[in-house]
Amino acid sequence: MDLDLLFRALADPTRRRMLDELAERDGQTLFELHVRLVSWHGASLSRQALSKHLQVLEEAGLLRTEWRWRSKHHFLERSPLRRMWDVWMRPLAEPPEKETGDADQDRRDERAGR
Repeated sequence: MDLDLLFRALADPTRRRMLDELAERDGQTLFELHVRLVSWHGASLSRQALSKHLQVLEEAGLLRTEWRWRSKHHFLERSPLRRMWDVWMRPLAEPPEKETGDADQDRRDERAGR
């Protein structure tokens, strides 16, 4: 998992809204997502722009796609978010535990992408 890709994907508010929509109603097509974002959130983006956002999310591992007949459906992948929480966010949010140096170094290496 590339944390830089993940954080870059999550840095954009439109992409975060898209993930919120998929968390609420998983398996939407590009058209369905576009309608919900424009109608419910007042987003002003084209379907082409939405498609590019979907590509960024997929490259970061946050989406998986599945073709159903002639429609491409998008599904939220939660495992990268859980991993980001375990590797990066939890150690920052919680007080440090009394651990041996090896476990601390392993966690620092993983956070640094080594």
